[in-house]
Amino acid sequence: MLRYPTARTVDAVDDYHGTKVTDSYRWLEDTDSPDTHEWIVAQNSLTDSWLAEVASREAIRARLAELTDHPRAGAPWHRGNRWFVLRNTGLQDQDVLWTMDAADAEVGTGTVLLDPNTLSSDGTVALTGLAVSDDGALLAYATSASGSDWMTWRVRDVERGEDLPDVVEWSKFSSAAWAPDNSGFWYASYDAPAAEHAYEQANRDQRLRFHYLGDDPAADAVVYQRPDEPEWGFDPAVTHDGRYLILHVWHGTQPTNRSYYLDLQRPDQGVVKLLDEADAAYEFVGSDGSVMLFRTDLDAPRGRVIAVDIEQPGRAHWREVIAEGDDALERVHYIGGRLLGVYLHHAHHRLQWFDRDGQPLGEIALPTAGAVDEITGRQEDRSCCFSFQTFTEPVRTFRYDLDSGATTPLHDAGLDLVELVTEQVFVEHDGVRTPVFLVHRPDVTPDGARPVWLYGYGGFNVPITPICKKEWLVWAELGGVLAVATLRGGGEYGQDWHDDGRLANKQHVFDDAIAVGEWLSGGDAGGGHSWTRPDRLAIHGRSNGGLLAGACLTQRPELWGAAVPEVGVLDMLRFHQFTIGWGWASDYGTAEHAEQFAWLHAYSPLHNLRPGTAYPATLITTGDHDDRVVPGHSFKFAAAMQTAQGGEAPVLLRVELSAGHGVGKPTSLLVAERADVVAFLVRALSVESSAAATG
Repeated sequence: MLRYPTARTVDAVDDYHGTKVTDSYRWLEDTDSPDTHEWIVAQNSLTDSWLAEVASREAIRARLAELTDHPRAGAPWHRGNRWFVLRNTGLQDQDVLWTMDAADAEVGTGTVLLDPNTLSSDGTVALTGLAVSDDGALLAYATSASGSDWMTWRVRDVERGEDLPDVVEWSKFSSAAWAPDNSGFWYASYDAPAAEHAYEQANRDQRLRFHYLGDDPAADAVVYQRPDEPEWGFDPAVTHDGRYLILHVWHGTQPTNRSYYLDLQRPDQGVVKLLDEADAAYEFVGSDGSVMLFRTDLDAPRGRVIAVDIEQPGRAHWREVIAEGDDALERVHYIGGRLLGVYLHHAHHRLQWFDRDGQPLGEIALPTAGAVDEITGRQEDRSCCFSFQTFTEPVRTFRYDLDSGATTPLHDAGLDLVELVTEQVFVEHDGVRTPVFLVHRPDVTPDGARPVWLYGYGGFNVPITPICKKEWLVWAELGGVLAVATLRGGGEYGQDWHDDGRLANKQHVFDDAIAVGEWLSGGDAGGGHSWTRPDRLAIHGRSNGGLLAGACLTQRPELWGAAVPEVGVLDMLRFHQFTIGWGWASDYGTAEHAEQFAWLHAYSPLHNLRPGTAYPATLITTGDHDDRVVPGHSFKFAAAMQTAQGGEAPVLLRVELSAGHGVGKPTSLLVAERADVVAFLVRALSVESSAAATG
């Protein structure tokens, strides 16, 4: 048995609508206290010593580094007479922004405009936002330190490659939008938090501001704010003709939003509330004069496109441009006078062109079933660029010519990979068909004992599509099976699928994952397809997926041989009290309401640990600067689970220092972190002997 670091308990009890709940490890919510720091150091030492006994740990790390060490490039875009692209030579901690003369310029040619790797000695300062002016002359860029969501905006002269004096701080959850005359840009920010609570304090009262170049940011004018709605946020965009500022008005992660505008030729008229009912999702697509196009799920759970004329904004005058189809319309781009619909077909993408009246104009053929991430191109362009990946092929980029209909490759990773196959199955339970992608070597077949890594998310209308994660490649190369489940709560089948996995229906997400676990283990839902058995099956997820892993391991501990809840939402009674946690009430509800408290208390991982239960081997991960899902979730869960563990399996905590929720994490830290997750599963599921047996 492992000797876990001592975690003292405190007498903290909350009364929730007559139910008293003890919170014995509340002191661990204070990430920066000396006691918490000492406990973190001890936990990391224990975890490292356990992982050090994995004979293949260094080989796994080396293979991950090898798979990462190849040139990468995103989809290029142009402004003025310049092309812009983000590239990485392989093991650079952060991607580098380049300018080029053409979209198809060879990797390595062009000019480095901004290299975030020079901004810190350890690679922990990341480029987290950028906006190039229409003429390509100015770059507004945001950086974030140590994985935090806080953004600092600066401005760079593109021709000279030098920064202007402007430094705008305390922005978060916002893009930047340039004024048509390059006089400045719109952005959203919060008041500066108390220094000692910068990573925990709740984020409320966001304001939309305008920064004039050369002015003191402290004097930036507030363009729009809603003190009566402190939880509202504002994301700016300017129409392609420079006439209107469009405001995407959001309220946490609510699936509904508002859309307002400011006529930049008549700014004295103020912000106009165009779509103010918050009765559906409205995503601005583009404009033709006074006609605004929106992708919406109003009366169309799988999505459609409507046209709203701001001169006649009443609903009686709205026009449907693209009707709802059989597949979910995830997003729409207005390029070259056409509309490009990005559809989800059983959790992988297809691209469909339409004219401005909604008549189909054919598809962009994709290489195979995969995911399209970036699409660049604007209303006046005659081409667009896009990135594409699968579970077994890293990101490739292509350029599509609207006039010829030709698709031209721009960049291919060219990795030398072990042959792997991908198949999709559908697990049926309780009248629901849950799609599952299976990735493995061709020689790996269901024999009832394969080590299986089950990954899921299931929340916030986020679709889980094919993605080439290097740790998954290593796992499959070792002879393991990767299973990626498409769970209710996600966005793969539209708003109805999302609704069936949130609020009072949140348990459905865990039911889906458990049913998939049983199917993989040849249980009642197995249908004769027994890939594994419980002691060789792992459940894994990140963030909301960390909640998934935590709920599954506490509800069905005997079904799993291992669990990896990463940066997870694990205390469902207090999540809303920190940073942006209040914004997740759209999917979870909050303990402030009696009915919602009952839902949350029933599945909250922290509150459903039972002393003396034999829990599976568990690795809990977080970052000490995570200001999205604060690390107190993981700290308290680890302490409570280590105390409750009635079996011999380890309960380990890995805390990455100077790191956050994941965005902008340096490549070097990612390789080390992902290698430790794989090494943990290798030992927990006895993969090394399995890999040897399968050759």
